[in-house]
Amino acid sequence: MIFENHILEKPLADYIESIFYFKGFTPDHSIERVVPTGHLFIIFELDGFERNTFNNETLQPNGNYKNVWISGMHKNHLTISAHQDSEMFVIQFKTSGAYPFLKIPIHEVNNKVIDGQEFFGDDILDLRTQILEETEITGKFTKAENWLLSKLDTKKTAPTEALHVLSQLQTKPVSEANEIVSSYPNSQKHLINQFKKYFGLTPKVFHRIYRFNEILKQIHNKEDLKWSQIAYEFGYADQSHFIKEFKEFSGFNPQEFINSDFHKDDETNFFPIDRKG
Repeated sequence: MIFENHILEKPLADYIESIFYFKGFTPDHSIERVVPTGHLFIIFELDGFERNTFNNETLQPNGNYKNVWISGMHKNHLTISAHQDSEMFVIQFKTSGAYPFLKIPIHEVNNKVIDGQEFFGDDILDLRTQILEETEITGKFTKAENWLLSKLDTKKTAPTEALHVLSQLQTKPVSEANEIVSSYPNSQKHLINQFKKYFGLTPKVFHRIYRFNEILKQIHNKEDLKWSQIAYEFGYADQSHFIKEFKEFSGFNPQEFINSDFHKDDETNFFPIDRKG
């Protein structure tokens, strides 16, 4: 398998979390659950395989996507297809980074997967063709960078005060959430509106997502996990609240998660639900 992660420079590094490319992916499953991470993605398939999203409960297909699509901010886990011999190119925006490119309130694409052509027109299909036809991986990244620079409007960067609150939520424990929100110089309603416009989700939801992803990192490859202790350390009111949120974000309760050895997988945000063997 080929996997390349591109190192970005300013100004794109201020808005893009990562750009990566892979080819020859051969998963041991065909359906996987994706944990929300607080990022918006533009995803290019370069292999001609149609992708599906599925109902989280019934696992019946509820969407199909080809060429390029946008995956907005999600509050819950997303169930998607995984294909053999996949070749894909992915742009992952920082939580604060998508608005200067999309130029619409980010909450309008919350919990959605949207055809890229529907949003960007033929322009994004032209970019996919350029990436597909470029033989050098570095050239693929250069094509994407040039396209992103042509779409970037730095004047639409989120206000400093909202960015400060977001930064605090990303790094501070949940016990300090009220204090962080109170530090915002305007009303809480104004803050929520700013978050929805520039980042997609509310401060409370982002803090919950960041906390859950930190838990996944903490339990990765760990043995003899004590869920009650983890729930206490991460500020949950009680263990039932912790279990409910764990299932909301991952689709599994904590014990199911451990029994399936998901905490031992290399990936901490993608979990197969029909793994073979």
